[in-house]
Amino acid sequence: MRMLKRSLRFLTASMLLVALVGCGQREAVKDAAQYTNEIKDINIPDDVKIIGFGEATHGNIEFQTLKKDVFEAMIKNENVHVFVLEGDFGGAQQINQFIENGVGTAEEAIKALDYGIYKTEQMVEFVQWMHDYNQTVDDQGKIYFYGNDMQRYDYSKKGLLDFYAKVHADNARKFTTKLEHVSNKTMRDLSDSQLLELDKTIDTIIKDLQSNKAMYEKKSSKDEFAFAVQYAQIMKQRTQLFLNDGNYMNLRDEYLAENLQWIVEYEATQGHDKVLMSAHNGHIEKTSATMAGYQSMGHYLSEIYKDQYFAIGTDFVKNTFQAQNGSGARKEYTIEHHNALVDAFSDIDNNIFYVDFEAAKQSKELANILSKKQRMGNIGDDFRPWYKLTQMLYTIKMTPEEAYDGLIVVQEATPTKIID
Repeated sequence: MRMLKRSLRFLTASMLLVALVGCGQREAVKDAAQYTNEIKDINIPDDVKIIGFGEATHGNIEFQTLKKDVFEAMIKNENVHVFVLEGDFGGAQQINQFIENGVGTAEEAIKALDYGIYKTEQMVEFVQWMHDYNQTVDDQGKIYFYGNDMQRYDYSKKGLLDFYAKVHADNARKFTTKLEHVSNKTMRDLSDSQLLELDKTIDTIIKDLQSNKAMYEKKSSKDEFAFAVQYAQIMKQRTQLFLNDGNYMNLRDEYLAENLQWIVEYEATQGHDKVLMSAHNGHIEKTSATMAGYQSMGHYLSEIYKDQYFAIGTDFVKNTFQAQNGSGARKEYTIEHHNALVDAFSDIDNNIFYVDFEAAKQSKELANILSKKQRMGNIGDDFRPWYKLTQMLYTIKMTPEEAYDGLIVVQEATPTKIID
């Protein structure tokens, strides 16, 4: 009994020690402020095609508001016209319809994504701002919204079947019947045999689209055909994720990169040579530093685009955020987090600021910090109170200059509220 109590005390003490290690604040770097910028003044190298913007936490007002602020800076400073979100491809096209044509409302458009993290006042305001912005510019100046995720069926299925209704009525009826049991509500109830049959159906659809490309484009347009093929690809990716559950995370990031590449290539045909992509830090960073052991989207992008991919991470100090607690309910949590890089700028008064790593390397102290591994903020949409016991569960250990090209620091972040 004594041994058991002694073991429990040792375990408790060890956990407390782990919780405290690395949590103390480091010293600020003198004159660090000269290496910071306001968000509106962010500049990106001219040859960049993709700007990745990461979220250290999904459930914060500040990180969601930064989507608009960073995009606005990219529009003005870099002539960026395309915003891509870590969200459903088909659902995002409903948002784009609202932005371009005023179909529905901003709140209805956001709900089409079917992602709880985006059902917030900040995201509604962002989408409404994009719509309003397009009312003030000519066609060449308009901005566009995409998602590059593949975790839903409904709106990609709708886009695909709407296309068939336009180009081939018989196929529209046939594929509507074959896909009638496939939806966001039913997808997790599909058996392996149903998923395999669905995968074959989607292959049949893709083959039909490829075989009849000329005819289908003549009855619609090259753009509509391109989107129909991509809708089918999204549905195939969603199905493959279910069929390869053990490789889910790695496959998802591979698909995220593939879909973003499709968007980049498609938008290049529309005269847009740069896109801004917003996702979780763990997706946009270049080094696959996550302990889960999968290759990140940012790693794929870095391999494909080299220096044409520019990653901006985010980090925080005091953070109150909301996230799911494992049961589906959402709770608020508070964490105070320190690392050498964030603390180097602790004398700065601004709550939010940007650090360009190339500029910061002019300081020997900052260059040294940027080259050393440290734990940087990384909180997903699932969090439990005991995660706070160790930084390993809410950070990723990475070398800043290898993972990112710049960093936005939020010294105090506050929680979003979910719109019912």
